[in-house]
Formats: sequence, C-alpha cells, structure tokens
Amino acid sequence: MVTAAQQTASSPDAARTFPKGFLWGSATASYQIEGAAAEDGRTPSIWDTYARTPGRVRNGDTGDIATDHYHRWREDVALMAELGLGAYRFSLAWPRIQPTGRGPAVQKGLDFYRRLTDELLEKGIQPVATLYHWDLPQELEDAGGWPERATAERFAEYAALAADALGDRVKTWTTLNEPWCSAFLGYGSGVHAPGRTDPVAALRAAHHLNLGHGLAVQALRDRLPAAAQCSVTLNIHHVRPLTDSEGDRDAVRRIDALANRVFTEPMLEGAYPEDLLKDTAGLTDWSFVRDGDLERINQPLDFLGVNYYTPTVVSETDGSGTHTSDGHGNSPHSPWPAADKVAFHQPPGERTAMGWAVDATGLYDLLRRLSHDFPKLPLVITENGAAFDDYADPDGNVNDPARIAYVRDHLAAVHRAILDGSDVRGYFLWSLLDNFEWAHGYSKRFGAVYVDYPTGRRIPKASARWYAEIARTGVLPAV
Repeated sequence: MVTAAQQTASSPDAARTFPKGFLWGSATASYQIEGAAAEDGRTPSIWDTYARTPGRVRNGDTGDIATDHYHRWREDVALMAELGLGAYRFSLAWPRIQPTGRGPAVQKGLDFYRRLTDELLEKGIQPVATLYHWDLPQELEDAGGWPERATAERFAEYAALAADALGDRVKTWTTLNEPWCSAFLGYGSGVHAPGRTDPVAALRAAHHLNLGHGLAVQALRDRLPAAAQCSVTLNIHHVRPLTDSEGDRDAVRRIDALANRVFTEPMLEGAYPEDLLKDTAGLTDWSFVRDGDLERINQPLDFLGVNYYTPTVVSETDGSGTHTSDGHGNSPHSPWPAADKVAFHQPPGERTAMGWAVDATGLYDLLRRLSHDFPKLPLVITENGAAFDDYADPDGNVNDPARIAYVRDHLAAVHRAILDGSDVRGYFLWSLLDNFEWAHGYSKRFGAVYVDYPTGRRIPKASARWYAEIARTGVLPAV
C-alpha cells in the first residue's frame, strides 16, 4: 500500500523533508586537495609516484600542489561554514602522519589535522575522518603493498596513532574508502596507483584490505570513547543485466561478487562468497586467508558508508573479444579477475563529463538492497555527485544547472528510500572543491566550489548555494 506521504514524495513538484538529525555534509580526499607534497616530513605516497610517471595521468598533472588545502584550510573551513555544512568528511594522509608506514608519528603532520578539526568544531561542523583514501606510503608499496599481509598490520598501527592523536576531537571514523578501487584498479587494471596489472595480486590486496579494515576497527575501538562511531565506505556497484537472459543474470552475479560481496560478506557476515571462491579457483586457492582472519575482519560497525555515482550494466559474452569499458578507465588489463566472459555496456540517457550515465534509480535500488541484506545496519551516503565542464563567466559566476539536477534527483531517491524503510542517516556531496581527479588530473570538476587552479581562488558554484539551503533546512525543494 502506498501512503499519502509516499505519493506526495514521488511527485517532482513536491518538497521533501528529511528526518530530523539527518547529517548534511561534503567530502574530500587528502591527495586530491592538500598539496604540500614534501612539507613537514611528508614522503611520497603511491599516488605521488604514479602521477610522476609519464603517461599515467592526463597532462602530466600531479597532486604536488592540488588545491593547496594544506595552506588554505582555514579559508576552506570558512567556506564550509558559509555553506551551512553540518559535517565534513576528509581523509588523513598516511605518509604525512607516518612517512615510512612504520614507527612513531610525525607531530607536524598530526598538528595539521588537529588544527583542521579544531577549526571545524569551532564552526560547528562535525569532523568525519577517513584513515585511507588511497595514498599508501611508497615504502610500504616497495615492500609489497596491499597484496602483502604486513601492510594490513601496518595499517592497524597507523590507525592507533591517528586515534591516539585525534580521538578527543573526531567522533566518527571510516577505515577505508572504496577498497575495490585500491585492489582492482590499483593492482588489476593498473589505471590507479600503484599501477600493477596482476589479477592474483588484486585478489590478495582485496583480502588484506579487508583484514586491515578489521584490525583498524579493533585498534580504534581500543582507543576511542565508547560513543565514537566506526565505519567503512564502499563503492557498492549497482549491477543490472542487459537482458533478462540466464547468461546476463549470471554475469550480474559474477560482477556483484567481485565488486561488492568480496567486501560486504567478510566485513559484515564473516565469510567470503562461495561463488567468488569458485569463480576465481583457476587463479588462486585463497590460501592467503589464514585461520582467524575472517573473525578479525568481521567487526561490528556503527554504519556503512555508501558511494554511488552510476549503475553498471553487464551481459554475458564468449570472452573472445578485448576487455570492454566498465567506466573505470581504459586499460588492456581487466579489473575483474576471472570475468572475461562478462561484457559492460553504457546505460542510455544523459551522461556526466566522466561519461557516466545519470540514473538516480540505481541509488534507490542500491539502498533498498542494502537495507534488505543488512537490515540492522544504518547507511550514510558518503559520496555522491557529478563532474561537468564548469567554467567561470565574465562576471566570475559559475552556473551548473546539470549538477543541481543530478543532486536533486539523487536526493529524491534517498528520500524515497527512507520513506520505504531504509535507515539512511546522512548525505555527503562529492566534492567540496574541484580537485585532482586521479588519472584524469585536473580535467574533471566535481566540486561544489570552483577552483581557479593558477590562482587557487575559490568560487562557490550555483550548486553550492542551492545545496547550502538544503543543508540548512533539511528540505529538498520542489522542482
């Protein structure tokens, strides 16, 4: 039965009120905005190395300066306050805190995050810290990186250092951001740092990221106040079949195992999917999973962070062709181990500057699925947004109606999911600032705030002002 509230909320002409206490924020990542790549003891991460390798990043761009947030953080926090954000999700740079990935912390690195969080709290903005958004210290990669168990152990030690330093200020923690990208784009297709192309290394990395997550949660729980919250952020792929054929449905199953259940099942249920183990048996026997690992990985969480941008459409194929584009960069190497008989397809309709289809129904379907599979686990949208070809007009204004439409439709999908029973507690717009967009360099703009890279000038876009009103009122206005 459809309630009157649901009927009203389904109409684009209706305003939608979010639950009281719903958290409105925006998000960034350390390597994408901080710059100061060699200041105050920071050493190279795998992204420094990758970006400085010719041919890896568009236009040879690097994060050496990025948006210079390391020096302009006070200005950026003032912008957040001006926009009425209730929370700011940022990541800590591991090589800034623990340059070699081992040993004691560098206090100057921690001091930066202490100053940042103090300023956020002063402005009434909740700090939400992510321990790992892809910038592994290069020394740890030189020792084998995430395919090696020792990296998970080092990650737990780093988590402990961060908690000891910031646990009196930061009450909400995320262990990993999008471990799928770290494992399968970093070690499978090579379109992300460190740029390796070994399917077995990708599977090993996925396991050790899972293990690092579990060990980090244990380290955080040991040091943080009882009221602190621990989470992980996953880019859950909403996978759809091209047709309703049995083969296409099996392609969905196969990709769902590699994209989603390789993380959700060990983290949230304490086991790897049997079909995943069977599908990849020709590559590995998974002997790198040791006794006790799954118990360590399966730690209680306070919420699950969900990143969503676009759906994934797949079909079966005979595997005779080359790897088809899945929207995750161009490489002759697939990020999908043992899935050579799966083809990827562009969904129809409008696209962002990334070439990603605009489809908010995927977010609704994803939230409903997660609520069905994990009914007791609250959800937070930790990233959602879009890149468009923004520019400042002669008057210095940046109008971005396509971004407003994108965010409006996705917020409407979140609201509908809440009405239908999903326990969604917050939404973080990606991103606060235009920034270094990984292998795309500075060519793609996701920010609510435009950055003029030569000068560093910040210009809030029309979407920033629009989103600010929603953050202040908790109401998504009618179209």
